[in-house]
Amino acid sequence: MTLDLGEDDEGPVAATLVSYTPEPPPAPTLAAKVRERIARMRGPVEPAPVHAVVYIHGWADYFFQTELAAFWAERGVAFYALDLRKYGRSLRPGQSEGFITDLSEYDADIESALAAATEDIRSSRGAGTPVRMSLMAHSTGGLVASLWAHRNPGRLETLILNSPWLELRGSSLARNAAAGLLEPLARTRPKARLKIPELDYYWRSLSNEADGEWELDPVWKPPGSWPIRAGWISAVLAGHAQVAKGLSIDCPVLVMTSARSTIGTTWNESMMTSDSVLDVSLMVQRALQLGPVVTVLRFDGALHDILLSAKPVRRLVYRGMDRWTRAYLLGAGPG
Repeated sequence: MTLDLGEDDEGPVAATLVSYTPEPPPAPTLAAKVRERIARMRGPVEPAPVHAVVYIHGWADYFFQTELAAFWAERGVAFYALDLRKYGRSLRPGQSEGFITDLSEYDADIESALAAATEDIRSSRGAGTPVRMSLMAHSTGGLVASLWAHRNPGRLETLILNSPWLELRGSSLARNAAAGLLEPLARTRPKARLKIPELDYYWRSLSNEADGEWELDPVWKPPGSWPIRAGWISAVLAGHAQVAKGLSIDCPVLVMTSARSTIGTTWNESMMTSDSVLDVSLMVQRALQLGPVVTVLRFDGALHDILLSAKPVRRLVYRGMDRWTRAYLLGAGPG
């Protein structure tokens, strides 16, 4: 579904909501039909709440993790994914890929997605169906989702973060210095491209055209990423500064990361079994500042997007998500 978000200086802007339709359930048994008829005879029954998850991708990315969609559907959770404006299915000719100057501009994307997902659920389950919404997000999307959850208390059941980009590599001192140097350029020439080496190591660990196993769209997720523009990186650094001060996310938060990072300017085989994009130790430190209830799970052998790691690692990731989900989202308790 295309979500119309108006226009900016580059023309019409839209986000895209992707839904997952699982296989239809088997026909109800005779006993189930009898129970349903008896329930109707006893009078109106309050509709059961529906849990839903909306997933937000990272930088130079889009949604393609159908395995994740199936995971949620198997647990009775309605699954949706959001391609933000100027990303993936939402990228239009002539637009500056992923460009934005304030992360709060994505509020419109998220609000439109939540409203559309709720309407979609109620169109099939009934207009009065309660919908309990959660966000799941990766990398830069994790930063966007965290800031939105902080500004919108009471809206989410849970927040699930997959290697969220919560701080610049290095330290807050490096971030403050970078923000100060970038401020004049971001203010006067926000679309100016920064001269940053284009490394394809992370893409190499993912793509089935290299050492990975995933088929990636070359436009939506290119080998060398997208141009880094002054206004965009300044917006990200401002988001990092907010996280460093501490957020007050009022729902349970799950943060999942790799057990270690391998960051360098030359290829290393360990990039196939670690986060080659972000510093996971710093990420975990910042994660504890998101709110009062934060669970951190770290997985040995996981990539930056832990859901794209090797299958044995993914199996552990989904097992961990399942236990946490039953404890904090579906209410079945840990097991």
